[in-house]
Amino acid sequence: MPIVPDLDPDVEGAITRVHKISAHLRKVKERALADGDLHVHEYDTLQALGGRDGRAAPSQLAADLGIAPNSVTGRLDGLSARGFVLRTPSELDRRRVIVELTEEGRAAWLGAMGAQGVEEHRILEALDPDERRLLSDLLRRVMIRADER
Repeated sequence: MPIVPDLDPDVEGAITRVHKISAHLRKVKERALADGDLHVHEYDTLQALGGRDGRAAPSQLAADLGIAPNSVTGRLDGLSARGFVLRTPSELDRRRVIVELTEEGRAAWLGAMGAQGVEEHRILEALDPDERRLLSDLLRRVMIRADER
């Protein structure tokens, strides 16, 4: 008889494994960022900018990152000082700026992302392509349920 009678070992096993995989990937990300001399907030900002084809207004980045616009300004100041982004006046409204990812910024972002991607592929190679697709679909369905709250 189980120690906790209402405990479903399949539920507990799945959740425990998701936590362990997440922790493992977090460590890989931290290592990749340290190797690339990037802070998490810098990487996240470069990622958000890269997801917008390397060009966005600060207000768009703030919305994408879920942070206050003045917080984006501070992040952009640091990234600009490192040569990772360039601010240019908007062609439509000179009071606004557009932030662009520089080649150096793109290289830093892709370098960190590439190291993470290698590990993601390595661990998921335990599954064949059909199993990976099924796992992705199953996790999507679980996330939809989680988002219902």
